[in-house]
Amino acid sequence: MVLFGSVVNALGIIIGTLIGLLLRRIPEQMKQTVMIAIGLSVVVLGLDMALKSNDFFIVIVSLVFGTVIGEWLRLEDHLHSIGTVLERKLGKSQNGNIAQGFVTATLIFVVGAMAIIGALDSGLRNDHAVLLTKSMIDGFTSLVLASTLGVGVLFSAIPVFLYQGGIALFANVIHQFLSDSLLELLIAELTATGGVLIAAIGINMLGIKQIRVANLLPSIIVVTIIVLVQYNY
Repeated sequence: MVLFGSVVNALGIIIGTLIGLLLRRIPEQMKQTVMIAIGLSVVVLGLDMALKSNDFFIVIVSLVFGTVIGEWLRLEDHLHSIGTVLERKLGKSQNGNIAQGFVTATLIFVVGAMAIIGALDSGLRNDHAVLLTKSMIDGFTSLVLASTLGVGVLFSAIPVFLYQGGIALFANVIHQFLSDSLLELLIAELTATGGVLIAAIGINMLGIKQIRVANLLPSIIVVTIIVLVQYNY
């Protein structure tokens, strides 16, 4: 089953969130310190991923053009709008800042090497080991996020499933047309580009600078196009 890993990942987020909501009486200072620890870890993880690139110039160009596209499409605003709608439906006063929880968790769980590589493994080799490992990590992270940001984290399971499931289904169809060398090159540059975005998320979590990370997401598509064009020429 191509979507097995994506389904388990979404369930892990839901379960982790539900447990986190039961632990919301954790002292505020402890929550803040835990969030700082997670933020630092996310920054380090992002930097480590960014160094996986074989040609960082490709990453830079992808980020520049991807950001222009993202700003033009106002992806960050649209993502926040979805969270705001959920917030109005469920009530902010009883469920925490739903928009913030939804946006933060979605970006953390969707942007990253494990999401891309895991989904590709599911689609190309029907191997779900990476996504199953990611499910455990995301489950724990969602527990901590939910205890701080509230029920909005729960709804991040939907875009996570759609994103990873979409990649898995796409990979399952196109793998017969791509060589192993092209796949390795593509994964390396996707990992590096995703790493920069992950580092930006960590900076947001630390409160150092508020970066409109969602507007950087088209970089993932741009880097894919650049690698494919470069490989064929």
